[in-house]
Amino acid sequence: MLIEVYSDVVCPWCYIGKRRLESALSAAGINDADVRWRAFQLNPELPPEGVDRRQYLEAKFGGPEGVTRIHDRVVEAGKTAGIDFRFEDIARSPNTFDAHRLLRLAAQQGKQGAMKENLMQAYFLKGRDIGGRQVLTEIARESGLDGDVAAWLASDAEADGVREDLANARRLQISGVPFFIFGGRYAIAGAQPAEIFAQALDAARRLPAPGTEQPIG
Repeated sequence: MLIEVYSDVVCPWCYIGKRRLESALSAAGINDADVRWRAFQLNPELPPEGVDRRQYLEAKFGGPEGVTRIHDRVVEAGKTAGIDFRFEDIARSPNTFDAHRLLRLAAQQGKQGAMKENLMQAYFLKGRDIGGRQVLTEIARESGLDGDVAAWLASDAEADGVREDLANARRLQISGVPFFIFGGRYAIAGAQPAEIFAQALDAARRLPAPGTEQPIG
């Protein structure tokens, strides 16, 4: 089954949703799902070097109290998905365009799942600056990618592919992530509980294959 997921690597709910989807797949005994991670940027306006995360979030959410409330909620939800968020260790909010480019390279080598997990672990659990190309190169090596990743990142390879994902998200009117599309025909939004993913998986498997629907009447 093809499962397309629009998400951003700096979206904590996307990480929670990823883990819950994986739990649902495991519980259903589905080990051959083709999960493809599609690009979405929560903060496309950020400069390539990123910005101070605390200042950015306080401006976005109305001061320290607003940030604390949001973090507390996410930390509690993260525990249910086995994620120990360490927001206090994150110094910068990065622009994620290069990270999404790298995920497309990883997909070409059959390692996109590992790259996605490692990027999110690096950011949310270790506070690494995943907008920096040196850090991205290190994570690529840790994920088993082949080739000269540093030189690849210095090019504009897969930039058009990322832009295409972003354009498709707008066409689909995706305004928030994570957003999951099962079999190209059944979609749910948000980091839903694992049982909701299980229902979505079951519903998607029951849908007829495209082009095989029986005519009405």
